Amino acid sequence: MSGLFGVISRKDCSENLFYGTDYHSHLGAQRAGLAVFNSRIKRSIHNIGTSQFKSKFVDELPQLKGNSGIGVISDLEPQPIIISASFGTFALVFNGLLANKRQLAKELMSRGRSFSEMSSGQINSVEVIGKLIASRNNILEGIKYFFEKISGSASLLILAKEGVYAIRDGLGRTPLVVAKKGETLAVASENSAFASLGLVSVKELLPGETVLLTRKGWQKKIPGQKKEKICAFLWIYSGFPASSYNGKSVELVRERCGENLARADNIRADLVTGVPDSGIAHALGYARASGFPYRRPLVKYTAGYGRSYTPPLQETRDQVAKMKLIPIREVIKGKRIIVCDDSIVRGTQLKNQGVKKLWQSGAKEVHVRIACPPLMFPCRYCLSTRTRKELATRRILAKLVGRRVTDQEAGGYVDDKGSDYGEMVSLLGQELGVTSLKYQTVDEMILAIGLPQKRLCLECWLGRRDNE
Repeated sequence: MSGLFGVISRKDCSENLFYGTDYHSHLGAQRAGLAVFNSRIKRSIHNIGTSQFKSKFVDELPQLKGNSGIGVISDLEPQPIIISASFGTFALVFNGLLANKRQLAKELMSRGRSFSEMSSGQINSVEVIGKLIASRNNILEGIKYFFEKISGSASLLILAKEGVYAIRDGLGRTPLVVAKKGETLAVASENSAFASLGLVSVKELLPGETVLLTRKGWQKKIPGQKKEKICAFLWIYSGFPASSYNGKSVELVRERCGENLARADNIRADLVTGVPDSGIAHALGYARASGFPYRRPLVKYTAGYGRSYTPPLQETRDQVAKMKLIPIREVIKGKRIIVCDDSIVRGTQLKNQGVKKLWQSGAKEVHVRIACPPLMFPCRYCLSTRTRKELATRRILAKLVGRRVTDQEAGGYVDDKGSDYGEMVSLLGQELGVTSLKYQTVDEMILAIGLPQKRLCLECWLGRRDNE
């Protein structure tokens, strides 16, 4: 995923842009970029794989002055991209997944277009988007044309002479929120970016809606729609705890997930804990509903290690997970422990860096409770899950049937009331080396979020039939 932030003001916006973008660091660990407009567009892009956003950009702030700007933190291609079009020059940042990038790039090249922004030998998705938009007579026509062509999802910010355009994905899979403070307007993927900057949310964009932020205020340019498929994984894992989407607090949803897990349980334990940081709220909910005390047998050394899920390389993810978690033997030894976590994607980190450290420190029992139902299918929209071969469930199903399973076959294991589902979870628990393993069900997760099922994207759990 990526985190987007944009701002426009009558005064210099660079400080708000700097901190507002930094507040999206939980959504990416590889690249970051800023672009400002001050008679012309100026940008800066850095690799943040080995150091934090602030340390990369703080020395450049004096050169990034302007009244409007956009920023991004991501794990994909370098951004922002600057495009020169017949109607003017603009900069672009993007959050989503351009599933038909190759096809679109081929079409553009057949019309004589070329691509210069190459990352690891691959065409940059953001440049493809920018050139599609630039192929029309103006930005608004270009935005409409892009959404006609796209397969996947995209939320965009565009920096142009007239202001900052904010464009939410056609089905609202990723959010964008507008906020205001005096004569300053901002837009962000996460509304948690606003509070410390003194900004107050004034509008959450509808799916497919485009607004233009100017020094005079914001204007609706393309109307949105009511049909929505917002990513449920935002509440369970990827969103920041202080954020909310559609009026539903991330922190409170996670607490309700933990409560659901406790109500469905019948075991005895000495303590409840959450894998830091995203498992903590789930564990607090479990502790409150169960009456078992919340304690910290595993602590994270520093936030500087970031999220072990976001880096694209498996060896990097494993190393981050290994180094950041430190066990407290005095809390662990001889205890029956319930461990709450947000999700199991691959399972290797939970097994090797969490469960293993508890056993080595003398735990008597380790019961794992997962807020996110079993992830069965890769994400086509936000990279919440990347490929089938990375999913722990697919690995377990291959063991059960002796070969790689198809999506149709995997769909037979989705029903949490079926014996096939129970066999899959039991075998995964054995592989993880835990005393017991249980997941929250899809129905319980929907209840915890508090939105109708038809408004949520559940494809990672239910497959493509979710969007039929």
